[in-house]
Amino acid sequence: MTTDEFDFELPNELIAQTPLEKRDASKLLILNKDTGEIEHKHFTDIVDYLNKGDVLVVNDTKVIPARLYGIKEDTKAVIEILMLKDKENNKWECLAKPAKRIKIGTIVNFSDKLKAKCIDVQEEGIRIFEFIYDGILFEILDELGTMPLPPYIHEKLKDKNRYQTIYAKNEGSAAAPTAGLHFTNELLDKIKAKGVIIAPITLHVGLGTFRPVNVTDVTKHKMHSEFYQMSKETADILNNHFGNVVAVGTTSVRTLETIINLYDEFKECSGWTDIFIYPGYQFKAIDELITNFHLPKSTLIMLVSAFATKDYIMKAYNEAIKNNYRFFSFGDSMFIKKG
Repeated sequence: MTTDEFDFELPNELIAQTPLEKRDASKLLILNKDTGEIEHKHFTDIVDYLNKGDVLVVNDTKVIPARLYGIKEDTKAVIEILMLKDKENNKWECLAKPAKRIKIGTIVNFSDKLKAKCIDVQEEGIRIFEFIYDGILFEILDELGTMPLPPYIHEKLKDKNRYQTIYAKNEGSAAAPTAGLHFTNELLDKIKAKGVIIAPITLHVGLGTFRPVNVTDVTKHKMHSEFYQMSKETADILNNHFGNVVAVGTTSVRTLETIINLYDEFKECSGWTDIFIYPGYQFKAIDELITNFHLPKSTLIMLVSAFATKDYIMKAYNEAIKNNYRFFSFGDSMFIKKG
């Protein structure tokens, strides 16, 4: 299985640069994963596809303003840092640019309130920094940092809350779980009124989710680990539900599949996952999936291709392109349902 098998041509004008004014006004492509049948709807129609007893699993991670620009203390060179993973005790795994300028002992100053010292050098531009500050780190990041929008978005984000889901709660992500960006409080109220249970999990999105696949053989790709957490309340709901488990986004899928593979049931737990799902994987935790349209050759398009077959996914993507769907983080949505 080669990475090129998950490639497709996308016109630049279909890469969404800004969120729609109304979150739930996005298009919704319905794909039947058993027959390949496709319907074209709007996201508000998702209510019609959910039923009493279904569990809608949402990722309640909150994106931090994780992109920082600072000055290298000795040479005054400008350094960009993207905070990826909290290693505890004020130590963070970060992507640094230009990484070759960052050695062990390098100090980067961001303001009189915040600086960071490199304490370890790793591959692929990754550095471990110890952050030195007075006060509360997340409050300082709110003041100094910017939202870590993907590199294919060139427009400035006017409202930083539009790169958060409305149910974002647990701070720690370096990217948004974008399938959840389409929900509004009003839409969730309608879903709950049908007897659907909303069950939150947490996966802090980092390199594992958005790092490109740089190997030809898909099976040789190594995922970076990301932190996940499930509460006892969510575990109990999932162990006792009588409808479908509907995952919102690939991060929810990876969390649920990680836990069921570890314990053969859902339970209160937390840990690190580097699960990589690609065609051939047997799903044990989910029945249906709400997801966005993903980058070519990405681990995310491989995951949805495992769920609905590569042929059906490529057919759906071609249909979406033909119908001018908007792609990627601020783009339109897909619901992959069972027959």
